[in-house]
Amino acid sequence: RTEMEDPCVLIYEKKLSALNELLPLLEAVVQTGKPLLIIAEDVEGEALATLVVNKLRGGLKVAAVKAPGFGDRRKAMLQDIAILTGGQAISEDLGIKLENVTLNMLGRAKKVMIEKENTTIVNGAGKKADIEARIAQIKAQIEETTSDYDREKLQERLAKLAGGVAVIRVGGATEVEVKERKDRVDDAMHATRAAVEEGVLPGGGVALLRATEALKKVRSGNEDQKTGIEIVRKALSHPARQIAINAGEDGSVIVGKILEKDQYGYGFDAQSGEYADLVKKGIIDPTKVVRTALQDAASIAGLLITTEAMVAELPKKQSPAPAMPPGGGMDF
Repeated sequence: RTEMEDPCVLIYEKKLSALNELLPLLEAVVQTGKPLLIIAEDVEGEALATLVVNKLRGGLKVAAVKAPGFGDRRKAMLQDIAILTGGQAISEDLGIKLENVTLNMLGRAKKVMIEKENTTIVNGAGKKADIEARIAQIKAQIEETTSDYDREKLQERLAKLAGGVAVIRVGGATEVEVKERKDRVDDAMHATRAAVEEGVLPGGGVALLRATEALKKVRSGNEDQKTGIEIVRKALSHPARQIAINAGEDGSVIVGKILEKDQYGYGFDAQSGEYADLVKKGIIDPTKVVRTALQDAASIAGLLITTEAMVAELPKKQSPAPAMPPGGGMDF
């Protein structure tokens, strides 16, 4: 992971390979003392070698990332980045050559975070009015398109422009406390991302428990299939049952009461010990998490069933506790 503070951003549509095209701009950026982020189709040849050598020698702090998307969609996304950062997308179609690029054509941002698969731009220097106009344009395209695929890609662009970026600062009295809080925030961020992708479901195992209703419509052709359906039904009800047991309640009673009520979000709040609409109480799970957990469990179960041999530990029988010796004055 690489972070850049107050970088200049070069947005280039084509591949970067020739050094002589890039050199005038690199020299100009060096004079400013600011790092440089290059977003291009690719960086190769002399240009890549120069950037690597420069990095090793500790000269200009520079990083290069591949532009997202392909074809016309890539052009549109580069233009989005240009508007977000207040820069200009450098394209030969517009008659702009790389060697003629000046500093005022570069975008700016307060901070850029680069990871293996993602690049996050924080507080781009683009004008608010320009960004809002671009958002309105994308919304209009979403309304007009008849293609589900195009609509999905336009919605992704809209989310990246309108979503914004927040910086979360985590503190604590000790290093252990800070690490614990940071891990909790990190888990929350991943859960939130998953929720944004596919939505949310009632928590507390209720979503899987409600899914057992669908099994009633499945017709079994033989006893083996009937047994398989029953296994899946028990597995789907287990999370809600186990949560109740962990709270000191009877799991079977809790599961029965939840299923009695024909209400989507109705479930058991283990913290308060009450039945309530879990969605309204904020007890939710990301749909993606629940779905993948069920799919992965089914995949592993299927693998175990088709495996000819497995290695497992034999359960140990616990011997009954010995009788207590008689207390003082109690041995009649």
